[in-house]
Amino acid sequence: MHFFKRIFRALLMLALVVLIVIQFFHPAKNLSGDDSMSIKVAFNVPAEVDGILKTSCNDCHSNYTTYPWYTKIQPVDWWIDQHVREGKEELNFSEFAGYSPRRQYRKFEEIRETVEEGEMPMEVYTVIHREAVLNAAQKEQLMQWSIAMKDSMQRHYPMDSLKRNKKPSE
Repeated sequence: MHFFKRIFRALLMLALVVLIVIQFFHPAKNLSGDDSMSIKVAFNVPAEVDGILKTSCNDCHSNYTTYPWYTKIQPVDWWIDQHVREGKEELNFSEFAGYSPRRQYRKFEEIRETVEEGEMPMEVYTVIHREAVLNAAQKEQLMQWSIAMKDSMQRHYPMDSLKRNKKPSE
């Protein structure tokens, strides 16, 4: 029994040392400051929609993440960094103007779908960031805006450049 207590103490001490050491290693912050390819460069983003995007979307879907105090603690910072990187891979409002028209069109459709289905903002985010929860009016505003942006794109681009042709079934 004494042997197991010593092993337990040693493992506990090792875990504590590891936890202390990892506090000195943090990923780079997501704060580029470059707006040259922002969605606002290519599309009309009304002030109300911009406010919703800033409050409910930009922490994970832009190059401007607001970092709360708990991101100074590891491994929380690594976990949040992973969420931000995945979010930006999927959709980055700071680089939206650089997307192909087809991808922009598809992203506007995905914005509408994810908001309508309540998938965004993610619950894991809104549990802590209560201000990011979208009310019915905000959801409707985002959905109508994304539909209007898609409609605008349809007027300016041929449909075959916006939608991928499906392969015929054999």
